[in-house]
Amino acid sequence: MSLLPETGRRIDEMIARAQSTGRVPSLACAVVRDRAVLHFAGAGEQPRPDPKTQYRLGSITKTITATLVMQLRDEGFFALDDLLYRHLPGTPIGGVTLRQLLGHVSGLQREPDGPWWERNAGGDAGKLLAELTYEKLAGPPYRRYRYSNLAYGLLGAVLERVTGQSWAELAGKRVLDPLGMKRTTYAPVEPFARGYVVHALGGALHEEPRPDTGAMAPAGQLWSTVTDMAKWAGFLADPAPAVLARETVDEMCAPVVISDLESWTAGHGLGPQLYRVGERVYVGHGGSMPGYVAHLAVHRRSRIGVIVFANAYGLTGTSIKEVSLATLTTVLDGEPSTIPAWRPPVPPQGEAAEVCGRWWRMGREYEISAEGDALLMTGPQHRTRFAREAPDRWRGLEGNNEGEILLLGRDPDGKVDHLDIATFIYRREPSHLA
Repeated sequence: MSLLPETGRRIDEMIARAQSTGRVPSLACAVVRDRAVLHFAGAGEQPRPDPKTQYRLGSITKTITATLVMQLRDEGFFALDDLLYRHLPGTPIGGVTLRQLLGHVSGLQREPDGPWWERNAGGDAGKLLAELTYEKLAGPPYRRYRYSNLAYGLLGAVLERVTGQSWAELAGKRVLDPLGMKRTTYAPVEPFARGYVVHALGGALHEEPRPDTGAMAPAGQLWSTVTDMAKWAGFLADPAPAVLARETVDEMCAPVVISDLESWTAGHGLGPQLYRVGERVYVGHGGSMPGYVAHLAVHRRSRIGVIVFANAYGLTGTSIKEVSLATLTTVLDGEPSTIPAWRPPVPPQGEAAEVCGRWWRMGREYEISAEGDALLMTGPQHRTRFAREAPDRWRGLEGNNEGEILLLGRDPDGKVDHLDIATFIYRREPSHLA
């Protein structure tokens, strides 16, 4: 599968314009779906963009750190509402939770103590913790969104403490290797793009250092290619159970906080950033390190994503995020939706056969149909999938009645004659009393 020629031409033009007006040595962009690159667009000469050339991910790394946290949560190592001091005893900011750290609502300030960690070699977790003071809490938890690199350094320290393995080992063994992301590495591996600061007046290039950030690596250390990041975008859209269950990735992509309270166009989940563009919501993350900016955005429903890399510390007149979101929106607006083939339904069995059909409540009609082992209930502004828990008992998996119980009510002859969903009664015949 590839993009329509007109869509591809528009993307090529957008990337060429962004590189030229943004004054960056090179700009690489990939449109991806189902872990594959549909279209690659590159502009610039230093270096000439290539799908297999590494750029620095910056804070996109945080989505991989968050995945590690959720893996270990699912395996019972800790709970998200554990206080930090439980796993890092003695820390003066131990009263915040792992959930608050993940969602940037812990109240922690943005950076750790010492010189700018992005441009200097970092120490180990012991040094990071030793330099923590209570003053690093810039405000109370959940009062407001406060992006914090320090929070992810601390999450990395928790991961190392509870497993006895380094963050780099965990990322490789638990995420990168299972997904086949062999060109996503802790340190750069040739071929990789050198990163620059572009002089504002003359345009001269100043190459930036590429230090090992140590204990702050979970916040922004990794390097990758658009080919590898296609696999990561695919994972966010369609999770690999060997890495993380779909339900857990859904949990990560649900909003913890809205970071733009005026227009509600941006928010944060448990790791991923959220972006609303028109009527669509994208998940992903931005990233920057000295000499590099990057952005990943994924529309989960269509399984289409965009990755954009540049080897300069920002674009003149725009941002890497704006380029990424505009590119993804252009693709979604320009490409036809995938239409699934119709297949005859499998006849429902057991209780499902007794329940399928039309039901009524308060004069409104609802339809229940079998969907594999589940039941799908649709009606006026209503859609819920239910899974069977026990005889005559089903639970909402998603939709309007997620988490609610559907009970099958039977008459004296044992025939299902009504449904009870959270005390709302549905019957086979229209009735204003039902």
